Formats: sequence, C-alpha cells, structure tokens
Amino acid sequence: MEFVVVTGLSGAGKTQAMHSMEDIGFFCVDNLPPALIPVFYDLCAKSEDTMSRVAVVTDTRGGELFKSFFTAMEALKMEGKPYKILFLDASDEVLVRRFKETRRRHPLSDGLGGSLEQAVRLERDMLAPMREGSHFVMDTSGFSPAQLKGRIAELFLTTASDSLTVHCISFGFKFGIPMEADLVMDVRCLPNPFYDEQLRPKTGLDPDVRDYVMENDETRGFVSRYTSLLDYLLPLYEKEGKSQLVVAVGCTGGHHRSVALAQFTCGYLGAKGVKASVTHRDIQKY
Repeated sequence: MEFVVVTGLSGAGKTQAMHSMEDIGFFCVDNLPPALIPVFYDLCAKSEDTMSRVAVVTDTRGGELFKSFFTAMEALKMEGKPYKILFLDASDEVLVRRFKETRRRHPLSDGLGGSLEQAVRLERDMLAPMREGSHFVMDTSGFSPAQLKGRIAELFLTTASDSLTVHCISFGFKFGIPMEADLVMDVRCLPNPFYDEQLRPKTGLDPDVRDYVMENDETRGFVSRYTSLLDYLLPLYEKEGKSQLVVAVGCTGGHHRSVALAQFTCGYLGAKGVKASVTHRDIQKY
C-alpha cells in the first residue's frame, strides 16, 4: 500500500494537493488527527485491494491533537509500515496574502489576538521539525493550481518507490533561493548571454542560448566537476533513505544560464536512469 501523509503550513495548498491526489487515484482523508493515523493505516491495509493508494492530511487545525504527530509516525516506523511525508511550504508573504484574499481565519490566530503575521511565524516554528523529517518538501509560493497539480503528478502519478527522484529548478538569485532546495549551484560565474543583444530576449530553452552557455571552456570545466559531484552525492542520499533531492541552479535573473544548466542536469540524470524532472521558476519574470 502506498500511504502518504500530507502536512505543512496553513495556506500552502494542502487542500489543493489533496484534490490533485484524488484525481490520480488516491483515497484521501482531510484533517485526520495524527493519533488516528496508525489506526486508519491498519484499516486501509485490510482493504488494500480497493485502497492501494491512500493520502491523509494532518496539520495544526487539530490543535492539541497535532502534538502526537511524531509519536504516530514513529509507531508506523517501528511496525515496519512504509509511508511518505509530503510537506507543503510557502513564503510568509505569500501565506499572508492568500489568507487575506480568501478571508479565511488562520488556525493559530485566535491565541495571538488575531495577528495573521504572528500566526504564520509561530506555525513555521512549530512545523520546522516536521519539515526536516519529510520525504518531499514542496514550495508552492509561485505555483498556480495547475502547476501544483503537475508537481503532485510528477511525484505520485507512477507507483512510488524507495529510489531517489531528483527535481531540478532553475531560478534567479534576485528573486530568492528556492526554499525546498537541497543543493544550490551558482552559475553566475559562467559567460552571460544577457550581454548579447540578440540573445537577451531569449531563454536557456532556445538552442542558440543553450549553445552559448554550454559550448565554452568555462562551462565545460564546470560541467565536468558538477557531474562528478552529482555522481558522488546521489548514491549517498539514496543510501540515507532520501526520496527526493531538489537541485536548484541559479543565475542572476533565471532566464539564461540557470535554465540551460537545469535542463542539462535533468537530461544527464535521466540518461543515467535517474527519475528526474525540471521546473524553470523565474523564466517568465522580469
């Protein structure tokens, strides 16, 4: 049985994630208290023929009941019952904006005099250990509902396995480093197509920009060392039991060099049999 526990910050998209998982065949339960997760797991296991893919959402809406999260997860682990944890995150600014737009009440705001900003910060502190122990971390700050659904499908549309999957993200440093990044590669040291007037309006997805970035001595030297690092690190992460590795490749604006190198990374890993995907976070930003 494939069993996924979805948690994360309020407003980060857990409800949308649950709907997306239902669309790809998961049986989903929202707002399940952590103490009931082992009991529910056993019930689902008895009906594995009809409930082979299950996802439960648990978060701070459970109040005091949410404090049993780690106890529940440890109980499953001790009994040898496999599960994955998907943690949804977003920046404080985005979370505050989403709550203001929807006029929803944050589950922790009542105890803070109604302060939304303080509630978001408190919840982030409370959930930091859960984020650290999650198998998948997804930053939804810049996601549309369709993009979130696409990322969910990338992770869970095929049967999940214990093998490592790698998600490559290109980004611009001026827009901030992706929160979910495990490895961050700074390629601002490489030749910049921005200074070529013909290439400036294009992106690293265009063949002439890609060739400009990739076919020079500096990039060849970088790629040789970069791929050796990946070849060394991936087996170590897999041995450690990590399910997803997020490799973020950044340049100044996220249009040219980072896009070309993120595409290269995804293709390189795919050719070696690693399940890899790529997202260009800032390619449309100016």
